[in-house]
Amino acid sequence: MYLDELWKKESELINKEVSVHGWVKTNRNQKDFGFIDFSDGTSIKHLQLVYDKDSKDFDGLTHLKSGAAIEAVGTLIKSVGSGQDVELKVKSITLLGDVLDDYPLQPKRHSPEFLRSIAYLRPRANMFQAVFRIRSVAAMGIHEYFQSHGYVYAHTPLLTTADCEGSDQMFKVTTLDMNNLPRNDEGVDYSKDLFGKPTFITGSGQLQGEAFASAFSKIYTFGPTFRTENSNTKTHANEFWMIEPEIQFCDLNELMNIEEEMLKYVVNYVLSHASLEIDFCDKYIEKGLRERLQKLVDSKFVKITHKEAIDLLLKADKKWEFEPSYQEDIAKEHERYITDYYHGPVFVYDWPKDIKAWYMRVNDDNKTVAAVDLIVPGSGELMGGSQREERLDVLTARMKEMGIDEETVYWYVNLRRYGGAVHSGYGLGFERLIMYLTGVDNIRDVIAFPRTPGVCDY
Repeated sequence: MYLDELWKKESELINKEVSVHGWVKTNRNQKDFGFIDFSDGTSIKHLQLVYDKDSKDFDGLTHLKSGAAIEAVGTLIKSVGSGQDVELKVKSITLLGDVLDDYPLQPKRHSPEFLRSIAYLRPRANMFQAVFRIRSVAAMGIHEYFQSHGYVYAHTPLLTTADCEGSDQMFKVTTLDMNNLPRNDEGVDYSKDLFGKPTFITGSGQLQGEAFASAFSKIYTFGPTFRTENSNTKTHANEFWMIEPEIQFCDLNELMNIEEEMLKYVVNYVLSHASLEIDFCDKYIEKGLRERLQKLVDSKFVKITHKEAIDLLLKADKKWEFEPSYQEDIAKEHERYITDYYHGPVFVYDWPKDIKAWYMRVNDDNKTVAAVDLIVPGSGELMGGSQREERLDVLTARMKEMGIDEETVYWYVNLRRYGGAVHSGYGLGFERLIMYLTGVDNIRDVIAFPRTPGVCDY
């Protein structure tokens, strides 16, 4: 029996014999009895196994090591000690898989840096049991939100010739012999490559998503994306997952309403479906986590323009490390001030067009675009989106202005020729969301096997 099943049927199983399979977390033995903290990974709630002289092979049980795989047979009884409601009075334990003495995950507190060095074992650590269970539940909540609201789940390609985020940020893919590259007058002769042209690993599924939205009205993607950014911050990775909805007949204001509704739904879903894991993170990772998440669910998100945000920052009686500017992005310190000022999440919209992407709709002032970032207390930017440019002439002029090769995305431009209409979309970095949901402050600790500059192990 798995522990998740046992806890559901706990009251029915009292004083009955059960068999469980899993791993020894710790083994505390005394002269005449001992306690095993037992887990099988199906629940963050562990089971205490109690053995004594009446248990089969008592001496052997005292030597069971942390990490050993076992089968335990015994009677589930009301616990006489504190810390748990029930425990398993052991009849027998069978060793299924022993561990060597150099097993690195010993029963003590390990640093995140050490655990990253044994990433293939760290899912067994209690913190990662909680974090990755929350990740699983959050993924389900995301799918349930979009599916229940009539969105089509679109699988956009990982291999692409479409330049969305800028080819300098995208990994190149080739079958050419790097030691003997074919050449022509322009450099590398990509006609000899597998796809006959420069090809990349996707940095975003947005462009293809827009094509699907032009047929289904509401779609979302949820999958891995890749960036070549050589950044070693706590919030950047070279491989991560993105949620990217695209919605037809939707302007920027409606997009913000959808973002707010979706985020509240997912946070509330995690609070309801991963309650024990949230409590664990609240206790061991970030005090007050549950209260912070509940406050987001109960709050009304504020909407201000980028200009209004800069006005607020410039009026603040505060010395900034980075001076706020009407032509620039806002820094982390600015995000913190804004969310503290409004006591909750804030949408910042209508950004300077010179610092935003080519596909965003240019506003009537010709100085800003209909883009929006959602900043939340404690984490800063969590979601980013825009109303997409649906006007053919404005889009092509903007592409020329920003040096975008129209030939590589001709089909995307054609969407404006064939029934194009007002539409919008946003991106939510899944790992950023998991950091927000768990209180974990490093993206490397919410990805199973992180890929960051200099690190591509396993």
